[in-house]
Amino acid sequence: MPFGLTNAPAVFMDLMNREVQFLAHIVNENGVHVDPAKNDAVNNWSTPKTPTEIRSFLGLAGYYRRFISNFSRIAVPLTSLTRKNKPYEWGPKQEEAFQTLKHKLCDSPVLTLPYGNDDFVVYCDASNLGLGCVLMQWGKVMAYASR
Repeated sequence: MPFGLTNAPAVFMDLMNREVQFLAHIVNENGVHVDPAKNDAVNNWSTPKTPTEIRSFLGLAGYYRRFISNFSRIAVPLTSLTRKNKPYEWGPKQEEAFQTLKHKLCDSPVLTLPYGNDDFVVYCDASNLGLGCVLMQWGKVMAYASR
């Protein structure tokens, strides 16, 4: 390179590798977190009026389920309204579940990236209603899972 830095590609890559936006996630040295641009969309989401609107919201929330502890347990009142041949009755339980999911989506934790191959811990809890798991390394959450 006759003009500029002789190590320009290395400097450019160093700057570009500090933070990457990928599939509505932000990945940096701290870990993976939800893209803050999605917070406005979630905050402005109006209360669902039909089962189709509930499915749409649950689709968005389900994409980020690994950021939300006890996702399945929170979403039960909403998923029960999406069943066929079930009357649509929006009540206080559904409103609480909807608002809780919105809040947890906007205040989701930063999930750490794995480092090495040691000290992984999986915490599991199961009941008749479902199961939940947390994958951790050195006391930091890497992912949540629930069914």
